[in-house]
Amino acid sequence: MTPAPVDPTDFRDRHIGPDQHETSALLAPSGVETLEELADAVVPASIRPAGSGHGLSLPEPATEAQTLAELRAFADRNTVLASMIGMGYHDTVTPLVIQRNILQNPAWYTAYTPYQPEISQGRLEALLNFQTAVADLTALDIANASMLDEATAAAEAMTLARRTSRSKSPRFVVDADTLPQTLAVLRTRAVPLGIELLVADLDDGLPVGDCFGVLLSYPGASGAVRDHTDLVAAAHERDAKVIAATDLLALTLLRPPGEIGVDIAVGSSQRFGVPMGFGGPHAAFMAVRSELQRQLPGRLVGVSRDADGAAAFRLALQTREQHIRREKATSNICTAQVLLAVMASMYAVYHGPSGLTAIAEKVHLDAVLLAGALRERGVTVVHDSFFDTVRVEVPGRAGAIAAAARAHGVNLWRDGDDHLQISVAEATTAEQIAVVLRAFDVAAPARDELRFAGDGVLPAALQRTTEFLTHPVFNTHHSETNMLRYIRRLSDMDLALDRTMIPLGSCTMKLNATAEMEAVTWPEFAGLHPYAPAEDAAGLVDLIGQLERWLCDITGYDSVSLQPNAGSQGEFAGLLAISAYHASRGEGHRDICLIPASAHGTNAASAVMAGMKVVVVGTDDDGNIDLDDLHAKIAVHADALAAIMVTYPSTHGVYEETITDIADSVHAAGGQVYVDGANLNALVGLARPGTFGGDVSHLNLHKTFCIPHGGGGPGVGPVAVRAHLAPFLPSDPLGERGAVGPVSAARYGSASILPISWAYIRMMGGDGLRRATLTAVASANYVASRLRDHYPVLYTGHGGFVAHECILDLRGITTRTGVTVDDVAKRLADYGFHAPTMSFPVAGTLMVEPTESEDLAEIDRFVDAMIAIRGEIERVANGGWPVTDNPLRGAPHTAASLVGDWDHPYSRSEAVFPAGVTPAHKYFPPVRRIDGAFGDRNLVCSCPPIESYQ
Repeated sequence: MTPAPVDPTDFRDRHIGPDQHETSALLAPSGVETLEELADAVVPASIRPAGSGHGLSLPEPATEAQTLAELRAFADRNTVLASMIGMGYHDTVTPLVIQRNILQNPAWYTAYTPYQPEISQGRLEALLNFQTAVADLTALDIANASMLDEATAAAEAMTLARRTSRSKSPRFVVDADTLPQTLAVLRTRAVPLGIELLVADLDDGLPVGDCFGVLLSYPGASGAVRDHTDLVAAAHERDAKVIAATDLLALTLLRPPGEIGVDIAVGSSQRFGVPMGFGGPHAAFMAVRSELQRQLPGRLVGVSRDADGAAAFRLALQTREQHIRREKATSNICTAQVLLAVMASMYAVYHGPSGLTAIAEKVHLDAVLLAGALRERGVTVVHDSFFDTVRVEVPGRAGAIAAAARAHGVNLWRDGDDHLQISVAEATTAEQIAVVLRAFDVAAPARDELRFAGDGVLPAALQRTTEFLTHPVFNTHHSETNMLRYIRRLSDMDLALDRTMIPLGSCTMKLNATAEMEAVTWPEFAGLHPYAPAEDAAGLVDLIGQLERWLCDITGYDSVSLQPNAGSQGEFAGLLAISAYHASRGEGHRDICLIPASAHGTNAASAVMAGMKVVVVGTDDDGNIDLDDLHAKIAVHADALAAIMVTYPSTHGVYEETITDIADSVHAAGGQVYVDGANLNALVGLARPGTFGGDVSHLNLHKTFCIPHGGGGPGVGPVAVRAHLAPFLPSDPLGERGAVGPVSAARYGSASILPISWAYIRMMGGDGLRRATLTAVASANYVASRLRDHYPVLYTGHGGFVAHECILDLRGITTRTGVTVDDVAKRLADYGFHAPTMSFPVAGTLMVEPTESEDLAEIDRFVDAMIAIRGEIERVANGGWPVTDNPLRGAPHTAASLVGDWDHPYSRSEAVFPAGVTPAHKYFPPVRRIDGAFGDRNLVCSCPPIESYQ
């Protein structure tokens, strides 16, 4: 059949995989002829908008060229001045080999979280490098694979200290010289958990009384570098854990926190080659002593071994504890900032210890030169010791001096009328320092007139004497040729969307179009400091405002905050809004959150973080919320009911018919309805949660709205609310604190990647978004119809339809044959596919979501592979292969399987080239099946000795 013509200027035809003929083929098994007929058959009438069409008031879709021109117009309205603001954000230099081959490379930015480690060895190695660099620089035993931002990392460290300290005190002491955005997020986190924050000037020692933890800043927000050795010892005498907020580049010169007794170190790796981006995304870090490693929040990459005994990387320990422990989870963080952590790790690999030290010495020397020149003209420099930030006292003159520097292209940090801070960064030039000095009416001395002997030089007791980054990986790839090949070697080991569909249910791994990604690296967006004067970001702020309005239109809500930088943080913000709303009405006692048994684990963890108590609601045999149990739980808890959290369509991939009844019942009891937006890709253009009963939702821009997953981050999890909750959205970290404080360090969270979602909506328009949703639903029903004779489809809705995903039930197959869901997942790697979501929401199942981006040929290729695997399972069932030795149990198979001894009852060809796989297009997993239990028993979470790879 001749393919339907594609309009070369219509982005919708490029984003949506199936053409007109293929769409007809997808619809045929469902017995409908058009996507609109499918909508009528699948989507409950009770949630659809009245009238015809999608009801969205979005602008008509633009072409790629038009969209880029509009983005350029936004960018041109921004003003990128030299940033000497500091305050946790620094103007860095992204090596172009890293920018082109990681940040702009779909092999890295379209990858999924490495839950299937055998096909994720490249990014896992890069993350292990990140962990090693952080552990080395902080001189602590173990570091995680990144946190969302520095403020969030500090908040997580606070709760880690509370869990692990022997002190029963509710008090947490915070250094007054802490970044203000960090302090603001700490306050937000502390309130619902009953933690008492005490902000104190620690120059005179710890305040009187017990505490469970102390947060030090090293260097401080003011730039000061202090010796905290005695303070750390005093805290330990009170059974308090000590946290240091620190700077990785400074630690190449400073005595590391681990050497002065600190228990936990946090900070940001932003200045390791990641642009400021008006606040994010950036990879924060947390490092701890070994005794805390099993309490460490976030993701942790460990070294284990595969079936052949070779070293292999995997996510270790509590990586998905939210799914396992739910309301007992110690954190709701389930994503990280992998793409940015990879960039930072590659920056460390590229520069190595000597290169990083040289950068740090240049930064420090420039700061000392600046301070010396100011002192010579009588300007009061507040601190004697500093790394990169010079704080000066200029009574009544701060505004005039800052304005003079700004007039010549440099932004400084003004602290009231009497103080300024000037922060030197890697990208700071001599000309920019001269501009600053002229603003003070000071002439710049020649560099060779300065010696490392005067004020500002780090005291000997605080200078680093220990080595770091000694592993060969940090001492090998310093030429661009070597670096390019190293990056390529790692990416070749992985499976991402640039090779194959990733059919993960609930995760919506769809096209991240190049046109959407184009503006991310534009300096007019990437080069903005989040605390620069508002007019500098006028274009980006207007773009963000437009995106907020579009998201409100799409969801039916009245207001949205883009501050949450992950879905988990959107959940947290939404629940805080609900709690604050109840409190404002004199009903602060409402603290019960109803959560279905099938819900994503972060729902329960977020509820506990927000100070709520979780009550689980059962599900019926069809996977729907059990209405009898719901009504019983409402009756019991009506006076204390705060909210219900529901995912729609359901976690089981079904449009539940009762959603409006559920919402009405909760509202009648005085509660609020939280609609989890994880499955919004099945609603856009069809129904709006804000109009069918929701009071608040978080949205995953990294799912529905095309921000790439990046191997496990970045993400954006905006929170959208109806008007009555709008006053309780997160407040500006540096602004006046609202009823609810900030949940991340920057007002707009990960602002630099918001143009991606803006571009997606701009190019799709309302009709395109609706068509995308219905194509995703058609594709899921096609997969279900082709596979249900081979694997039972666990849940369906009205008329036997699923929504945008379907659950394949392998439990009966496992009972009969011994072949497990893990066996099928690993065998799919031999066929060149990433596995669907395993054992969620039901153990022993696979949840498949094809998305709208995959064309019919790719969907059929996946379905054919699943059918072929079913045939292999039957061969095991019929005794043709032993349960313990067959291609499924032996999967995945590496290229090494083609040589050497072979003593299996199946052939090498069957192992490596299963049905439909041709040698010319074969993906070889780099390792065999990994032994997770061994890795947890023998935890290694930094680069092992090079001999272990041989």
